[in-house]
Amino acid sequence: MTGLTPVSNPSVRPVRRVGLSATYLRLEVRRLLRNRRTMLFSLLMPPIFFLIFGTAASYRDEQAGHGNVTAWILVSMALYGAMLTATSGGAGVSVERSQGWTRQLRLTPLAPWAYVATKLIASMALGAISVSVTLAVGAFFGASMPGYVWVFSGLIAWGGSLVFGAFGLFMGYLLPSENVMQILGPVLALLSFAGGLFMPLGDGWFASIAQIMPTYGLAELVRAPLTGTGFTAASIVNVLVWAALFGLGAAWRFRKDTARV
Repeated sequence: MTGLTPVSNPSVRPVRRVGLSATYLRLEVRRLLRNRRTMLFSLLMPPIFFLIFGTAASYRDEQAGHGNVTAWILVSMALYGAMLTATSGGAGVSVERSQGWTRQLRLTPLAPWAYVATKLIASMALGAISVSVTLAVGAFFGASMPGYVWVFSGLIAWGGSLVFGAFGLFMGYLLPSENVMQILGPVLALLSFAGGLFMPLGDGWFASIAQIMPTYGLAELVRAPLTGTGFTAASIVNVLVWAALFGLGAAWRFRKDTARV
C-alpha cells in the first residue's frame, strides 16, 4: 500500500450561514425593552431634560429660525435620546460577551454580520421610540415649529444615531462589561456639551474645537431644518468621518473577538 486516501463523509456538511433572523430581532428588541437602565436613559432622561431646560416662558416667546427656542432645545434633546439609545444598544454586546452568549451564537447558523446588524437595527427601533416620545412631550409643552421641521429633524435625529450605534459596538468590544454604560453615559454628556448639542457654540476657540467632536455634525444637521441654515460641508464631513472611524473600530474589535473562538 502506497498510502491511504481520506474518505469524505457526504453526510457531514459545513454549516450554512443565514442572514437576518426576524425571531432573533424580536428577542433583541424585547431584551432592550426589559432593560430598565436602557429604558431610563433613552426614554425618560431626554424628555425630563427638555422639561427642565427648555420650557421657560421666555424660550417659548423667543424666535429661533423657523420656530422658538423651546423647539431648538427639543430637537437637540431628541437627538441626545437617540444617541443614548443607540450607544446603549450597541454596548450591550459587552455583557453578552462576558456571559458567553456571543460564543453560543457562533455555534448557530447565524452569520456574524447578521448578529452585528441585528444589534444596530434593534437599537434604531428603540431610538425611534425615544425620538417620538421626546417630540410628543415637546408638542404639549410649548415647542413651535413648522410641520416639515418636526418630520425632518426627527428623521435626522433617528437616522444619524446609527453613528453612535457603531460607537456603542466599538466600546462594547473594547470596555469591560461591568461598567460600560457607567463610562459611556458621562462620556456622551461631555461630548454633547463639547459638540454644541446643548448650547449654541458662538465664535472663538471653543467653536473651532467643537467641530472635531463626533456630536458636532449631527447637532448641526438635526437643527438645520429649524434654523434654515442648510447642511454645511463641515457637518456632513464630520458625520461621515466619525461614522467611518466608529464602524472600522467596531469591525476591528469584532474580528479580534471572533478570532478567539
